[in-house]
Amino acid sequence: MANSDSSQTTDPKVIRKVVTSAIVGATIEWYDFFLYGVVAGIVFNKLYFPNADPLISTLLAYTTFAVGFVTRPLGGVIFGHFGDKIGRKSMLVLTLMIMGVATFLIGLVPTYAQIGIGAPILLLLLRVAQGIGLGGEWGGAVLMAYEYAPKEKRGFYASLPQIGLALGLFMASGVVGALSYFLTDEQFMSWGWRVAFLLSGLMVAVGMFIRLHVKETPEFAAVKERNAETAIPFMDMMRRYPGNVLKGMGARYIDGVFFNIFGVFSITYLTTTIKITRSEALIGVMAAAIVMCFSIPFFGKLSDKVGRARMYMWGSLITGVVSFPAFWLMSTSNGNMMMIWLATIIPFGILYAMVYAPEAALFCDLFDAKVRYTGISFVYQFSGIFASGITPIIATALLKLNDGQPWLICAYVLFAGLVSAWCAGMIGRDQKQAAAAAPETKMQMRPART
Repeated sequence: MANSDSSQTTDPKVIRKVVTSAIVGATIEWYDFFLYGVVAGIVFNKLYFPNADPLISTLLAYTTFAVGFVTRPLGGVIFGHFGDKIGRKSMLVLTLMIMGVATFLIGLVPTYAQIGIGAPILLLLLRVAQGIGLGGEWGGAVLMAYEYAPKEKRGFYASLPQIGLALGLFMASGVVGALSYFLTDEQFMSWGWRVAFLLSGLMVAVGMFIRLHVKETPEFAAVKERNAETAIPFMDMMRRYPGNVLKGMGARYIDGVFFNIFGVFSITYLTTTIKITRSEALIGVMAAAIVMCFSIPFFGKLSDKVGRARMYMWGSLITGVVSFPAFWLMSTSNGNMMMIWLATIIPFGILYAMVYAPEAALFCDLFDAKVRYTGISFVYQFSGIFASGITPIIATALLKLNDGQPWLICAYVLFAGLVSAWCAGMIGRDQKQAAAAAPETKMQMRPART
């Protein structure tokens, strides 16, 4: 396992400033990215992918949603490369700008009825830009917090930028929910949904101001001072850490599957199968996101005490199993909103944080500072293609295959949980072996007394 070589302590005020910058930036980036997912199954399928079969329209809309995940590894490799050679801060400023501009422009794209095939093509290209931007954002944001934090508190501090996911999802769901509530369906489909995307321009301006006032991390600054940067970080990562890359991607599986089942697909499932309103479905997701803002730092701090790999392993198993009772409550609710919201908030708002909170530090631990930006970005983003991007498509197909029953979807979630638990267990085993070997290594390196 890779260990930090930095022993530098940082002023708590500086850490708070860095963490605030990471949270704000991550919130804006995730708002932009998830806004597309929230709208894909309720707007884009009708305005940009019209088809006589609603299922085909929804699948096409979710396909462009998946494209964002396919391009995220490209962004991870590009910005990871320069982040490991030039610095973390400059890449974070650039990724925020790319993401914000792409999201703003989505709000201006004409519909299929207005310009024909050019509409979905433009939408697809801007989704590609979103994916590239977010591909470089996540790694940089968590690295700023991880590399500034004291070693014994890295699980907690690295979990804080993860709150950006919850806040971004809350804002995306909240804005769409509010627009759905205050506008008629005709107004929302005509122009209301565009407001949610155009708001990104204002948020990016705020995020840029904050990020420009943060300095480079002490750990990477030490690498620069020693001129220890590697020539091609990606190749160096693959040469030195191939096993860590595979185990990290496997561990990531349940995170992507579980999040997109409950945060993206569930909205379509609840509105089309359970027949509740769009606003009611979004309220459950928003409430779960707010709860997650508190459960993420709680489990992040707990991971520093019980071990990140151990918590991730048990979190994978628990989230894999809990989808069964959650969807049972949804499917038997008969529209009872309390049952539906409980089936969303408890699994998604609380239990999911057992995985997502320790994930950032768990992946950072896999690589040293010279290739860490590239390493964690590649692990997180490349695995996101199969773990996240295609999950709504798979869930939609499984629901159709099982005549509207969700049990094949639950079985898929369980499979992902078992794979991730196994990989997290192997990471934990490697960490124990490395810790046990460390004292012996130090004894061998200690000069003999004369």
